[in-house]
Amino acid sequence: MAIQDDIIAPALDPQAEESFEEKEKTRKRTLGNLRLVHPETNAVILVPTPSSDPNDPLNWSTWRKYYVAGVLCLTMAVSNFLAAGPAIAVPATAADFFPDSLTDGTFVTSAIPKTAYFFTTTSLLIGLGNIVWVPLANKWGRRPVYVVSYMIYFATAVWLIFEKSYAGFLAGRILMGFGAGAAETLAPITIADIFFLHERGRVMSTYTCFLSIGASGGLVISGLITIHHTWRTIYQVGSALIGFVLVALLFTVPETSYSRIDDYSSPPADTPSDLSTSTTAQGELPSPKKMSYFETLLVFKAASTKENLLKMIIRPFGLIVLPPVLWSALALAVTIGFLVAVSSNSASAFNTTYGFASYQVGLCYIAGVIGSLLGLPAGGHLGDKVADILTKRNGGIREPEMRLPAVMISAITAPLALVLYGVGIQYKLHWICPTIGIGLLNFSITQANTICIVYVIDSYRPVAGEITLAVTGFKGESINGTPTRRLCY
Repeated sequence: MAIQDDIIAPALDPQAEESFEEKEKTRKRTLGNLRLVHPETNAVILVPTPSSDPNDPLNWSTWRKYYVAGVLCLTMAVSNFLAAGPAIAVPATAADFFPDSLTDGTFVTSAIPKTAYFFTTTSLLIGLGNIVWVPLANKWGRRPVYVVSYMIYFATAVWLIFEKSYAGFLAGRILMGFGAGAAETLAPITIADIFFLHERGRVMSTYTCFLSIGASGGLVISGLITIHHTWRTIYQVGSALIGFVLVALLFTVPETSYSRIDDYSSPPADTPSDLSTSTTAQGELPSPKKMSYFETLLVFKAASTKENLLKMIIRPFGLIVLPPVLWSALALAVTIGFLVAVSSNSASAFNTTYGFASYQVGLCYIAGVIGSLLGLPAGGHLGDKVADILTKRNGGIREPEMRLPAVMISAITAPLALVLYGVGIQYKLHWICPTIGIGLLNFSITQANTICIVYVIDSYRPVAGEITLAVTGFKGESINGTPTRRLCY
């Protein structure tokens, strides 16, 4: 098994082990409340417990785990590339679809707000489309959903290169959001599939960082493209990137969903592991054979659960009323919602206020990339450190809420970011003022969203898919309600 021996709690003497068992029997248990550190040795306890099956994602080699996580981060970034990137060319796009507005005085009051619907509707479907994708992933696995959704994303990106009508283009953008959104919700679930509890914070922080970088980086690249090319070239470049990621998903990312059963559970820490056999109450059973590379490429397999699909679709709607889920959903909706609002109007706002061309506006989003990178350690490493300190103070018992103190940083930077952007544009302050606001907003998205997503997954791990769907679905619906139309004036 690809598990480091030094992080597994070693055997104790009989008296110490008896004391440990007595403590476990008497302590109060709640969902998400678990022992992560051994009370006698301070060694990290692996959660969830890996099986002896070589096909168990928890037993993958470290490089393979991080490779899959890297592809998923790239998938997330590319999903946001076309979701937000073309927004930098809103004025040029509006002029193409509504040429008469340039002469009848309705360009700012009508053409630009209508063009903004291309991006708000995409954001809406990125969230709401997962009402379908996540139940399908829970029933038939993650891999088929990644592949099918990215095929839809690729097809719509190519379609929009040639679409000339407003209605057709809007329909294409809506379908694009449906295809692009699956990766955003499935990535946290996949990370929980392949990493242990004490490893997730850092990886989840990288995921949310790439989520933010995809939007900001897309705006930077799209702005540079418009210097010598039309806005439709953005979709050509985006199609190439999507095609590359689709190939990577098809040939290098295996299924990560795994049904854990007692027959192949790991032996206790004081018993040597043996991958060839596993002892059960009925005797010795041979462990499953490791799948070949070509077997891992299969997209469609038998359903992993017999649960009714309709019930799986309906369940997340009831979960949103749980306080941790509602709070996390609101946090994501506020931060990402205002990023959508800002990115949808920044081209016209910077052009009107500072006379910036599209590529100059795009370069301002370098601040967003920097902010996202700074939010990476602030959300993952810092969140893990805070939780580890509080876990030790709590006698080795990890509670999901122990990550939350670190989010106070974003509670300050997110409102400050919006004030800097809004006041800077309204009162025509130096362009660096709203640019710093963009950077702080992206920092807040990476830092706060990392903590929020890990928090709800740790709190309700048995229904992690439905929980993530409830959060992102609520976020998508809330984004559709952000005042983007008003901001475009």
